Amino acid sequence: MEHIGLLRDHASLVVHGDDKRGIVTAVAAVLTRHQANIVALDQHSDNPEGGAFFQRTVVHIPGLPAILPALQEDLAATVGTQLGLHWRLRDLSVPLRVAILASKSDHCLLDLLWRQRRQELPISVCMVISNHPDVAEDVRFFDIPFFHVPSAAGKDKSDAERRIAELLSGNVDLVVLARYMQILSGTFLKEIDVPVINIHHSFLPAFIGAGPYRRAQERGVKLIGSTAHYVTEDLDEGPIIEQDVVRVSHKESLEEMVRRGANVEREVLARAVLWHSQDRVVRWENRTIVF
Repeated sequence: MEHIGLLRDHASLVVHGDDKRGIVTAVAAVLTRHQANIVALDQHSDNPEGGAFFQRTVVHIPGLPAILPALQEDLAATVGTQLGLHWRLRDLSVPLRVAILASKSDHCLLDLLWRQRRQELPISVCMVISNHPDVAEDVRFFDIPFFHVPSAAGKDKSDAERRIAELLSGNVDLVVLARYMQILSGTFLKEIDVPVINIHHSFLPAFIGAGPYRRAQERGVKLIGSTAHYVTEDLDEGPIIEQDVVRVSHKESLEEMVRRGANVEREVLARAVLWHSQDRVVRWENRTIVF
């Protein structure tokens, strides 16, 4: 069983592309040539006849850092060139560098910081950026740099995005929006060039946009939920990583629905960040394969 923490001398190899015969054998042969012991393997084919193939393999190689360059070269030649597949290899002893963007709500932010401190997530939070100063002292309690970058009123957020991009550039592998209540532009997403995970306080695709709990109450729904997804230029329509729900009834006030929803938001976002940091998530078209 894999541990949640960092794994010394372990690497994850993710392969995906057009399905064809011989992929598993070819990948195993490359790993064998480099004395790798396969400790976990998951694969999925959406259609054995002309569909897409996905595989995640975790290997143990003593002295892994010294072996990585040669292994990467072999994978590039065999898996990349010969088989024409996409692949990525990552040392699982190295934590992902993460920046968290937040606004006034602190429940998702503090939950991630707490989980990192308890080593429940294989990440290193490099900074927290917020358009409000409300959470500054809480963040500094965790000895993590805090940056206040206000967002101008109106639709033009270019100045704030420029400042945030300067802070992120070359410093992070992942950005997490922990209830950051601002819409990110396509220009900004291209500039930072790293995955961005958002937690949306509704069970998408229901109640896209602002105020989902109020709209859920007005609609009389019996289930409310939360969705963690990758951010794209299209608002709340990026590939979904994880979702969960909680049952409600006509008896719950709006405040109680928000409280219950916040609990779901924390859990869903934490799972999405964990799975991404373990290389369990493969983006395919506008959906995900999660191993």
